[in-house]
Amino acid sequence: MPLFTDGPISYIEDLTAQDSQLSTVASVEGIDVTQKIAIAQEQVAMDLLTALNRFGYVDQLIWLAPQPKLDRVVVTPPLKLWHTARSLELVYSDAYNSQLNDRYAGKRDQFGALAKWAYEKLREIGVGIAAQPVPRARMPTVTAFPGALADGVYYVTIAWVNAAGEEGAAATETAISTTSSTFLVGTATAPQIAAGWNVYAGASPDTMFGQNTSLLTLGQTWEQPAVLAQTGELPGKGQRPSYLQALPRVLQRG
Repeated sequence: MPLFTDGPISYIEDLTAQDSQLSTVASVEGIDVTQKIAIAQEQVAMDLLTALNRFGYVDQLIWLAPQPKLDRVVVTPPLKLWHTARSLELVYSDAYNSQLNDRYAGKRDQFGALAKWAYEKLREIGVGIAAQPVPRARMPTVTAFPGALADGVYYVTIAWVNAAGEEGAAATETAISTTSSTFLVGTATAPQIAAGWNVYAGASPDTMFGQNTSLLTLGQTWEQPAVLAQTGELPGKGQRPSYLQALPRVLQRG
């Protein structure tokens, strides 16, 4: 599961899964859905921080970790649904304010109610917190290098790993075409929490498998062998929560 700060929690595809009319409404009404997704994430962030800051540690001596921040929050299903519904609520609120169409008002209220329901589920279950949060990796640098890898187009991604062996979300894949060569993979500057990294490669974005058999060290460059691993671990979407943080009941927007 990705961290809250890894990027957008939900994408247009997630919104469309909840509302098949979204693309038509957005096109007709001239609504920038990507912008609404970003605004919704800002709103969810403010509500989430407010709720986390209201939680008291005074009488709970087991909580010795620092006050949870957004870069420690793991995106669990209730949190994702909360953000998706909030995004749709903003879309239909904008559409209604433009046309004063009761159908849009109904959709706005429907997704507003879903956002509140999702928040209540998040409150009941708890917010996922990572004790050693591993941020999503940036796109790797991939360059051709003399070698004997079969000619073709390859897709490559990487992911950071912390000292506990937890892997963060993989980077957006990058592609390289090889001709009588192989490729080298390099990384951006490692986050402070990273203890090493993994590399994944394949002939398509859906068939990228782990290529290294042991954790790569920070600053190391990976040289792809002539034989491409075509089974094994797939790139992960992030780490699991270390624990679930209870939330107090707070009034939501809408």
